[in-house]
Amino acid sequence: MKNLYIDFDGVILDTIDVTYRLLEDEHIDVKDVETVENFYKTLDWKNLLSITPEINHAFSCIQELLDSKKFNIAILTHVNSLEEMIEKVKFIRKHTDHLTIIPVPKPLSKTKMVRAKDAILIDDYTKNLKEWKQEGGIGIKFSKKPKESEFITISSLNQILEMECVK
Repeated sequence: MKNLYIDFDGVILDTIDVTYRLLEDEHIDVKDVETVENFYKTLDWKNLLSITPEINHAFSCIQELLDSKKFNIAILTHVNSLEEMIEKVKFIRKHTDHLTIIPVPKPLSKTKMVRAKDAILIDDYTKNLKEWKQEGGIGIKFSKKPKESEFITISSLNQILEMECVK
């Protein structure tokens, strides 16, 4: 069985779009790194997760992946604060208790938390996929809408079941 790591933000829940709208509502310039970091650290994550839509039936797709018994699956997610980590774990546990959840402090690469070699990462952020590939892993780009990428791109998590590169 291959190790399969699934990102949370922008893959399972649409937190990226929702937080960008919140940043816009608060007139925060996304280029102001310090203010944006503070925004994410002080965000009410419980509320955010409750108002954020699931992307393309992600939890049903994850269950389909679990049922296939083809992968050891874990959620590998960056976190900006302890509260974010706690609320993400609580949220995921409401949907499934069959997954390992690995929070990654924002300054660290996901490749520093788990062994990437020969493992699969599904992520919407190209930088994470490039780092993953450099460490010998298989990167798969997740996008709600098909777009050009140097990585194979999927828009639904269960599409991985039909991919030759992961068999």
